Amino acid sequence: MQTQDRVTVNQVADAITASQNYLLSIQNPAGYWWAELESNVTITAEVVLLHKIWGTDQARPLHKVEAYLRQQQRQHGGWELFYGDGGDLSTSVEAYMALRLLGVSANDPTMLQARAFILKQGGISKTRIFTKLHLALIGCYNWRGIPSLPPWVMLLPTFFPFNIYEMSSWARSSTVPLLIVCDSKPIFLTAQTINLDELYVEGIDRVQWELPQSGDWTDLFLTLDKGFKLAESLNLVPFREEGIKAAEKWILERQEVTGDWGGIIPAMLNSMLALRCLGYDSSDPIVERGLQAIDNFAIETEDTYRVQACISPIWDTAWVIRALVDSGFAPDHPAVVQAGEWLLQKQILSYGDWAVKNRQGKPGAWAFEFDNNFYPDVDDSAVVVMALHQVKLPNEKLKQNAIARALNWIASMQCKGDGWAAFDIDNDQDWLNSIPYGDLKAMIDPNTADVTARVVEMLGACNLSIDAHNLDRAIAYLLREQETEGCWFGRWGVNYIYGTSGVLSALALITPQKHRTAIERGTAWLVGCQNSDGGWGETCHSYNNPSLKGQGSSTASQTAWALIGLLAAGEATGKLALDAIERGISYLFATQQPDGTWYEADFTGTGFPGHFYIKYHLYQQYFPLIALGRYQAVIKGK
Repeated sequence: MQTQDRVTVNQVADAITASQNYLLSIQNPAGYWWAELESNVTITAEVVLLHKIWGTDQARPLHKVEAYLRQQQRQHGGWELFYGDGGDLSTSVEAYMALRLLGVSANDPTMLQARAFILKQGGISKTRIFTKLHLALIGCYNWRGIPSLPPWVMLLPTFFPFNIYEMSSWARSSTVPLLIVCDSKPIFLTAQTINLDELYVEGIDRVQWELPQSGDWTDLFLTLDKGFKLAESLNLVPFREEGIKAAEKWILERQEVTGDWGGIIPAMLNSMLALRCLGYDSSDPIVERGLQAIDNFAIETEDTYRVQACISPIWDTAWVIRALVDSGFAPDHPAVVQAGEWLLQKQILSYGDWAVKNRQGKPGAWAFEFDNNFYPDVDDSAVVVMALHQVKLPNEKLKQNAIARALNWIASMQCKGDGWAAFDIDNDQDWLNSIPYGDLKAMIDPNTADVTARVVEMLGACNLSIDAHNLDRAIAYLLREQETEGCWFGRWGVNYIYGTSGVLSALALITPQKHRTAIERGTAWLVGCQNSDGGWGETCHSYNNPSLKGQGSSTASQTAWALIGLLAAGEATGKLALDAIERGISYLFATQQPDGTWYEADFTGTGFPGHFYIKYHLYQQYFPLIALGRYQAVIKGK
């Protein structure tokens, strides 16, 4: 589409009202907002595998998964990590596995097409470690080709250079149960016994069941792995029983009352696999709760059944509050008051894994999901604080105390690298991403520009303060992280548009005149990557190919991020990029649907850069509303 005519003040107001009305119409009676968190099909495929292993598949409508997987297959025969990526090998192998487990013949036209795609990409031997591990559980891959995870890792003390708390929260909650699984090396019999020999390019008889060499120093880990495997074969693994018992105890202690582990499906599935290896019965209350928690992440329609990797009610609710107030709702509007009170109830007042390395902080944070008491995060907490700051609640004193508690927790989570990470402090041992098991390159949780920016924005937006030296450290970190082009990397959103928007929003609120050059460079970069249709877009491929920074088809959410950054920067410097902003607003107006919504097919959220992407179904709703609301405030001279 081409750039639209400039939008009038009345048209902006109408677009805002339509968006507000839509969001009000989907608010849950309990006060929160929550929409689908879409990822790739591996999550659903692995849930099928889990239920087949437990024998609990008949109690769920898993037959509907077949229709879902067929819908998601692309013309090239494969399945994607994100919309339009050309197909991903590991994702496609797991989808193929699930369809076979569901009884689809290998000679089905869908499967023949998938097989051709998979073989063209290198077959099973070229897949990621986790795909191979899932196949090994049902005898479709050999455990010799899976990295060993010795159970004694559980016993390493926290003062040791490496221990489980040096892994990111998501890696830790997924890995501890795998210590049990990889020790057991089970091959489970399923009602639908399958083999996937047809997916080995070299032929099943010529497969090399070994870990790939890199030709550099990281091959040292392969030597260690051979040593671990030798110890296993000789039954000489030290402290094996003690490690397994410690892992079991750790898993049981971290199960939420609701049955969840870590708020993410990988941790939940792996914990359930560990319990299966330990001989737990399917009717055990711990198992029942775990299975129910997984069911709670599922979305069933008339024809399909799929499972979300995670759920985002706290994140969604806080952002909707901000969008509604930014676009004109009174701070005491009943909808935002109810949402604010719901958020207050969700503050986590107990210690979690973060306290192992953070000995000073006291509880007071928020998580991403409904219940995830062990793993609150900085990003959610900062956004919730900003949302609560914008609303007027019946018990303002309680609100202010909740904000103060959150502020103190966030301040205590600042890393030695000067910024903030998502879930942990000083979780930055990058060598862990080089171990054979860590092929998703997501073993750590270091400080990032986008999370750091959120904290700085919170301080400025809510007139809160932390130690002045620590604030200076954070701002200096943000300035160091600016790319030569003027943009910033986005760890949790795609990608440089997300990162740049966040940092500009932060620097604009804290002594912006001191950072004028950095702000203007960020502004110039955003203006420079605006599309001809007036919008902004960036492909997930920019994580693997930096030459694609800021390039991609326009989307509502990424256009909104660019506008939010430009508006903040313009107000801070007094130099509003008005032409670019008005063209962006015109794009949002032109693409809004009659019911007040926007639609985008693209994935604009990030789980693991290069490996796992997310489409938050409400990103395309509340971020455009924030942009429109802030634009309206600017043109009205507020």
